[in-house]
Amino acid sequence: MKLLRRLARLAAIPMLLVSCLVIIAAASPAASAAPLATSAQDGWVRIAHLSPQAPAMDIYLYPFGDPAHPTVLRDVSYGDVSAYMQLAPGEYTVAMRGFDAPATSHPALVSSFMVGAKTAYTVAALGPDPGLRVVVLQDQTTAPKGQALVRVLQASLKEDHVTVSYGSTVLATQLALGSATPYAAVPAGADSVQVTASGDDATTTPLQLTADTVHTIVVLDSSSGLTTDVLTDAVGSQLMPSGGAATGFGGTALPPPADLAPWLLLTVAGGLLIAAGAAGLGWPRRRAAIQR
Repeated sequence: MKLLRRLARLAAIPMLLVSCLVIIAAASPAASAAPLATSAQDGWVRIAHLSPQAPAMDIYLYPFGDPAHPTVLRDVSYGDVSAYMQLAPGEYTVAMRGFDAPATSHPALVSSFMVGAKTAYTVAALGPDPGLRVVVLQDQTTAPKGQALVRVLQASLKEDHVTVSYGSTVLATQLALGSATPYAAVPAGADSVQVTASGDDATTTPLQLTADTVHTIVVLDSSSGLTTDVLTDAVGSQLMPSGGAATGFGGTALPPPADLAPWLLLTVAGGLLIAAGAAGLGWPRRRAAIQR
């Protein structure tokens, strides 16, 4: 009888192993819930806070008419630009509220825009506060072979109109607030961006452009006058994951789920050791403390 009981225990070990492996497979990243569905027809949107008079904001993005589950970008300050977000084609709404304001509060700015298939956009809030407005720009994703593409977005409130050059190439002449130029092809290499307004001395910033890249030069206000921020829109045919040197959108994405498989493996090993001990394979049974 003892032999039969031991054989039964031994037969239970493979069953335990199979059960644990099933649990591990179910909990592993490869078999967990499917990732958010994406489509080859999706578009891409990034959002920029370009109003020097507006404080840090919380920005809500959601499908038009469906504000229940928005993407929320928190504590977005002047000059911040988000990563590109992949969105299904359709109409969307962007709403800006003061940092930490209740989601039910009246937004300082609300606007809707369309997202087309396989098209990238920059959605920028600019202008005075009050008086914020949204500008939606369609972004280029590829450059001519061996060259770079550059455009200018005028977001300065200190100057109504600006003229911008890259080296000997004039990119914008008397560009008004909220306006953007078409993309212009320029040679790759090192040169300078020059911004002039109202006869003032030019603001000069060195800029290195790599072949097959796409950029947006944003004219901004600074404590000393004008400044520029160069956003990289795309490298080759790939959109950049974030725009600009200063990005204030940290902490808006949920962290990836922890991989539980290593812990489950430890649990399996422990369970097998216990089972083996119970079957008398490795651990001698301890005598009872009280003999009867």
